[in-house]
Amino acid sequence: MTQHVRDIMTGTPVSVGANTSVAEVARIMRDRDLGAVLVTDGDRLRGLVTDRDLVVRSVSTGGDPEETTVAGACSEDLVTVGPDDELDLAVRLMREHAVRRVPVVEGGHPVGIVSLGDAAMERDPESALGDISVARPNT
Repeated sequence: MTQHVRDIMTGTPVSVGANTSVAEVARIMRDRDLGAVLVTDGDRLRGLVTDRDLVVRSVSTGGDPEETTVAGACSEDLVTVGPDDELDLAVRLMREHAVRRVPVVEGGHPVGIVSLGDAAMERDPESALGDISVARPNT
């Protein structure tokens, strides 16, 4: 049976505006146990920012995280899928573009995120990646 992105994606993703501070995004990630947040301009997807992006593209440059906006830390050249696309397409795009998360967009609006961990859990829940994906975070 063909699986679709809709079947495994995380729906209603957390998003922030491009002018949100890096510090605020970090707090959101901490409080909601997230590794990625969508960056929007109104209701349109502008980018995706990960916890690693915050460190590598922002904190490491020495700027004040309370004053620096997430616009400079987010990935803007995004690969996206639709909720009715086949899961195989999402996995192929992750491989081709070396990304772990792909925003799910419908009608130009973000509706979810599908991650490598989601795919691993669906396809091979007994794999090491599947185990890691369901493990409680180290806090």
